Amino acid sequence: MVALLDVTAREASEAEVVRLKARLAESERARAKLDRLREEMVETETGQGMIGQSPGLVRVRDQISRVAGSDTTVLIYGETGVGKELVARSLHGQSRRAGQAFVAVNCGALPETLIESELFGYERGAFTGAEKRKLGKFEIADGGTLFLDEIGELPLSAQSKLLRVLQEGTLERVGGVETVRVDVRVVAATHRDLARQVERGRFREDLYYRLNVFRIEVPPLRARKEDLLPLTEHLHEKAARRLARPVLPISARSVRRIMAYQWPGNVRELANAVERATLLATGDELEIELPEGPVRGGGWEGAGGRSEGGGSASEILLDLTLEQLQRLQIVHALEQCGYRVFGPDGAAERLEINPRTLLSRMDKYGIPRPRLVKSERRPSAEAVDSDSEPGGATEPA
Repeated sequence: MVALLDVTAREASEAEVVRLKARLAESERARAKLDRLREEMVETETGQGMIGQSPGLVRVRDQISRVAGSDTTVLIYGETGVGKELVARSLHGQSRRAGQAFVAVNCGALPETLIESELFGYERGAFTGAEKRKLGKFEIADGGTLFLDEIGELPLSAQSKLLRVLQEGTLERVGGVETVRVDVRVVAATHRDLARQVERGRFREDLYYRLNVFRIEVPPLRARKEDLLPLTEHLHEKAARRLARPVLPISARSVRRIMAYQWPGNVRELANAVERATLLATGDELEIELPEGPVRGGGWEGAGGRSEGGGSASEILLDLTLEQLQRLQIVHALEQCGYRVFGPDGAAERLEINPRTLLSRMDKYGIPRPRLVKSERRPSAEAVDSDSEPGGATEPA
């Protein structure tokens, strides 16, 4: 019986040790996460999260430093994914309101029926399901900064109330009669041309002028080519730290690819590509795969062979497979011939291969056949035989 008790006590002690180790590991993970969050907050508030020294980014930093100390309303313009919220957070972090709340609202993500109640709050009984009073984003951000992302999606009914808050600093909750005073700095952002929206009657002109007091335009990533490499390295380091993966040098092949690509999704797309590459990395270098090849998205300027990314055409072509090169050559020949396959001015003659061989390769590479192929005059059997490659062999297109 005594031996049995000793074994039970030992098992209990071992279980307690395992439990304490698990709690310690969890505590260390929480502490590491907290340190990362603090680091990101410092980067955001000081503008250090804006990686790069391109003229466009330097101008944005300068504009932030000029306007951050005031309560002037700021309108941030830029394409989707360029980092408009990062600019807004930097404005808040460098302002006298930095110790107060920063509240972000995506106007395009809210249903039209809920926008007013979300922004201005509502009283109990204002509508079915309103069992108690709810404060809106303006009251939550009182004393701080309210970031209204995608302001161009705001319906006209809510625009008039927003204008009143901007002009008078007061609002009324939905279903209420009490006037509430708020002290909020509004920073708005959009990817739309609001002036054109005004012309079309989709945006109030008076609200547009009230928001467009100080305008900051964030350049797209394709206009910041010199920032691409340091930004990619920064994103890789952050992703590697978060995913507990090694930090690797970026391969020369990947550098050529990211420099040639247009990045329609801007920084957000780059961050996703880098995170995926970091997670899947198995070699000694980081290989970044892009959604589309560098030729299709790389901003070629013409037959001269120079790309926007600064890499030569020959460097980019080295990254293509033989099948990709053949497909590119066939498409180029078809475009030069007005998509004619047969005849003396057809693509087959330019490529010096049998027209039927060309059609077969078009099918292989998924290149649609021209609609007029069937109506074109087919060459005679003798002509086809004379165009055939010796021994039935075909030369690569």
